[in-house]
Amino acid sequence: MGSTFTLGRLAGIPVGVHYTWLFAFLLIAWSLATGFFPTVYPNWALPTYWVVSIVCAVALFVSVLVHELSHSLVALTRGLHVHGIVLFIFGGVSHIEEDAELPRDEFLVAIVGPLASFLLAGGFWLAVIASASTPVPVRATFAYLATINVFLGAFNMIPGFPLDGGRVLRSGIWALTHDFEHATRIASYVGQAVAFGLAMLGAVQIFSGNVLAGGWTLVIAWFLNDAAVESRQRLALNDRLENIQVAEVMDLHPTSVRPGISVNELVSTSFWKTGGRAVPVLEDGRLVGIVSVTDVKGLPHEAWDATRVRDVMTPPPLTTINADAEVRHAVGALVEGPLHQLPVVRDGKLVGMLTRSHLLETLDGKLPLDSPAPERNPAKRAA
Repeated sequence: MGSTFTLGRLAGIPVGVHYTWLFAFLLIAWSLATGFFPTVYPNWALPTYWVVSIVCAVALFVSVLVHELSHSLVALTRGLHVHGIVLFIFGGVSHIEEDAELPRDEFLVAIVGPLASFLLAGGFWLAVIASASTPVPVRATFAYLATINVFLGAFNMIPGFPLDGGRVLRSGIWALTHDFEHATRIASYVGQAVAFGLAMLGAVQIFSGNVLAGGWTLVIAWFLNDAAVESRQRLALNDRLENIQVAEVMDLHPTSVRPGISVNELVSTSFWKTGGRAVPVLEDGRLVGIVSVTDVKGLPHEAWDATRVRDVMTPPPLTTINADAEVRHAVGALVEGPLHQLPVVRDGKLVGMLTRSHLLETLDGKLPLDSPAPERNPAKRAA
């Protein structure tokens, strides 16, 4: 997801914020401060409404982060690679490189998110009880967070793909039919039906005079419908990419730099000369980091000569892909995830780079839209 700013890492998982999160944060804080809390608690002072609303908006997104972190942690325990978590206008998303190999893994990764939200809700209700003697705004904050986490968990359990409930539905169909593709298609169509129902609800809300809630419901409906359609498109793309290895589409001669050169030399010989956004950093043939335009962007120009690449590069652990892996395993990371490039390794040594633009250009020529999908392995994705 473009325009994402990295906040840091939790349990080794990169956490970022997309610029659309700011709009959601401001909208939530504004609606709470001017609508919800004044209606429920009409006697507060104006600054109290805003302080409580801002705290609730921040805590809501922390709750979303906990929800997504639970998905990511369970995914890691099931052997799935997690590229990171991004908070954005609709909440958050865990970028997991590939789909689960077994229905029970899909179920566990999906169900843990709503369970985390329900546990948070229980914790906040206990806080409401424990804060009985505290000022009303404190109890109101805990009560709101308990309620919103119940809603967050319940909404995500709606059986519409790609919501968690839709993934739970897919895991159940997959376990019964032993056919991952068939389960994905059914779950995506159910997801579109859910989106259609939300769109109708949004229209009713708008015609009833609740324009803000109705508009927000319509936007969510559009997002769910788009994601459901995209899941089927990705399924078709994976079929087309089956048996195509990364080595066939990677850049065999990527520009690389040494960790000891200056940032000024890096920019002039790599970024400006090649137009690339990131280059691998090699020392004695070993991959010791990645340095990108983003790494350099925050550095003052006058410091470029004195600063070495090793001072600004991203060091290991790095997300890499094996040259013998299938390209479909890289699509989620490069096309849907926050990464723009993946170092390609074989036996621990860098043998190429797979970039988002190079991948799309290569596949556009390698896989015309009217070409038939390759013959599929009937045992693929069997439970």
